[in-house]
Amino acid sequence: MEYSKGNIGRVFTVRIDTGEDLLQELEGIAMKENIKAAVFTLLGAVAKVNLVVGPKENAIPPEPMWVNHTEPQEVIGVGNIFTEEGRPKIHLHTAAGRGDNVNVGCLRGESAAFMVLEVFIMEIDGMEAMRAFDATKGFAQISFGKN
Repeated sequence: MEYSKGNIGRVFTVRIDTGEDLLQELEGIAMKENIKAAVFTLLGAVAKVNLVVGPKENAIPPEPMWVNHTEPQEVIGVGNIFTEEGRPKIHLHTAAGRGDNVNVGCLRGESAAFMVLEVFIMEIDGMEAMRAFDATKGFAQISFGKN
């Protein structure tokens, strides 16, 4: 285990409107506001969403299993923002549901807000952390600098 500590910095309340892409909007605000480390929660609805809902097999690196929804889904989620190769990288796990059909997974690729998504971002100050790709694991994990 490795860890780092920091303090809550700026806090942002963000509204993402119908048709806007969730990950693009979050990356955009992170770039505009120079957010290097943050956690966030969200709630609202999406008109379409792509989720990785687990690995196909118990192997590392994993081959992802995908669920793609093209009808409106209610969503709640929690995620973080750290930089990878100098750009903001969003990692978001969300529950998406419509009626009795509910999936939980890692939101990736294109999405589109339906009505509204409300996002609450809490920046982390005093932490030197970033994402670095690990080929053996198949993803960019958080790595820590000196504090």
